Amino acid sequence: MPTQLPRLSEDRLRPLLAAHAAATSARAGKTALGLALFGLAVAAASWSAGVDPVKLFAHIDRFGSYFVRLAHFDSGDYTGQIVLSHPGEWMWGLKRWLRLLVETLAIAYAGTLVGALGGFVFSFFAARNLARSPATRWLAVRFLEFCRTVPDLVFALIFVYAFGLGALPGVLAVAIHTQGALGKLFTEVVENADMRPVEGLVASGGSWVETIRFAVLPQILSNFVSYTLLRFEVNVRGAAVMGFVGAGGIGVDLMEAIRKFYYADVSAMLVLIIATVMLIDWLTEALRHRLIGREATR
Repeated sequence: MPTQLPRLSEDRLRPLLAAHAAATSARAGKTALGLALFGLAVAAASWSAGVDPVKLFAHIDRFGSYFVRLAHFDSGDYTGQIVLSHPGEWMWGLKRWLRLLVETLAIAYAGTLVGALGGFVFSFFAARNLARSPATRWLAVRFLEFCRTVPDLVFALIFVYAFGLGALPGVLAVAIHTQGALGKLFTEVVENADMRPVEGLVASGGSWVETIRFAVLPQILSNFVSYTLLRFEVNVRGAAVMGFVGAGGIGVDLMEAIRKFYYADVSAMLVLIIATVMLIDWLTEALRHRLIGREATR
């Protein structure tokens, strides 16, 4: 039978209601304070960056009109018509753009592979539980911080100046930034590893390299691969932007089309890039879940 909960008396209920009201008021006050601080931060950032809010809202309609122009031909026999009505004309440069997309994927792949190898090595020197010495750990941590703090576009500009236009500056820029980002993630994974196998191997006379190989790697390798696949997704998008500074890939043609206001070409290349990134995301996500599932069944 359903039971009815006893009702508290007014004397006992009144302090509880007062406490609830006080807690709700305090929460509302904190929310209002947070919103006020956020508004002040936005205002300060706008002022320091020279943003004019009046002009911004006066021309906010142009933001939407840009996408409208991307969806229509802006020159030629089909001016003003929707690009989907003439896909052959819209994708006139498909062969060249696909070749540049392959180059973009190659830049992302090579940069991710080189960066992951570098992050793999430095993570063991930067990990608190495996570092050979405090000085070695400090140097490794600072180096990884430098690699991931400097924007990859800055590295790309430096390497374009040093090696000229092409894919090589893009690969080097992606590799250095990836090394810093993955090195940090790999270090945290290593520091969370179970140290009991490490202690057992050290007690039996194993060297530092043998300890890593047989006591640490079996625990963390799947996480390393998962983070590397995730970073590859990010680098595919980043490699497309590298072309803006001349570091190869489809970004070179995309930047040229933007500068010349070839809106139909811009939308065509954006669709190809988005479709490629979506496919890469789907494939890498499937691989990551497969690795996680295999690890869970052990």
